[in-house]
Amino acid sequence: MRLLKRGISCLTITGYIGILLFGIFCHTFTFRTGSHPGMYYIVWDMFCGWSAYSIRTHIIGEGISGKYYELSPGPWGDYYPYGGLGRRHYDTTGDAWVRMAMNTLDKTDHEPMLRIMCIEEAWCKKYNLPDAVWDQRYEEQKDFQNYYRLRKVITPDGMVAQTYVPWLTRQRTLQVSDNPRLLSDMNRGRSFFATTVGQQVMDAGFQHDPDVPVHLSSPVGN
Repeated sequence: MRLLKRGISCLTITGYIGILLFGIFCHTFTFRTGSHPGMYYIVWDMFCGWSAYSIRTHIIGEGISGKYYELSPGPWGDYYPYGGLGRRHYDTTGDAWVRMAMNTLDKTDHEPMLRIMCIEEAWCKKYNLPDAVWDQRYEEQKDFQNYYRLRKVITPDGMVAQTYVPWLTRQRTLQVSDNPRLLSDMNRGRSFFATTVGQQVMDAGFQHDPDVPVHLSSPVGN
């Protein structure tokens, strides 16, 4: 019995250390970090990407007639890698949106496209609660609000013409710009370059004599 307990202890410790080493390897070399939901608990980034908002992606093509087409999923259906969400919703950075759109266009008959738009839809996750749970948790009625933001504009030949930041990033920027104290702190702490002409210190945008050597100093902040 003592040998059995000792063997189980050694096996548990060995397995634990092995999983830790495997997680370090996967996290360092980005090896199959998203290959399985179980990897979520191994690569040590369990909650860093959590958001209070649900995000969905819509890839829409605009024809020359003004008609709009859904380009992802294609007419053959969608691919669901983990659960009930299509794969385009997992690509929050938009790296594969062009390929998804062009794959649908290449394999379907349609009028010439004028442009392709990738649109982000966002809403607060609390609205995902069932009505019965909502009534127990909140006193107010469920007032679902969703927000749309254009993320990319793609030409008919698959070139990205315009790119915009995500809706959450835009909201953070608006919050900072609407706070006078934060703006003042940002302006006071903004780095600048100083240049010298002989013994004179001037701003980097100074129009100097091209025959006089100018030396750039290191960035200096307040």
